[in-house]
Amino acid sequence: MNPLLQRISIDPNICFGKPCIRGTRIWVSLILDFLANGMTIEQVLEQYPHLKREDILATIAYGAEMSRERYVEIPTGATA
Repeated sequence: MNPLLQRISIDPNICFGKPCIRGTRIWVSLILDFLANGMTIEQVLEQYPHLKREDILATIAYGAEMSRERYVEIPTGATA
């Protein structure tokens, strides 16, 4: 297991059980959305100065792990 994943927590009493950066209420999905929309790690850290670079890398590692376990339907772009 990737040691970065220890920076992620899931608690049913915090943020409805959504994966968060440990010790915060910042959803993993929020950080991944920022990165997917073109923000750099440095820009995310500017918005959330209490986070560390390793926290951002942990969200990416978590997303990678989840992609190995779940099927995500992606439209092929073909029209009927």
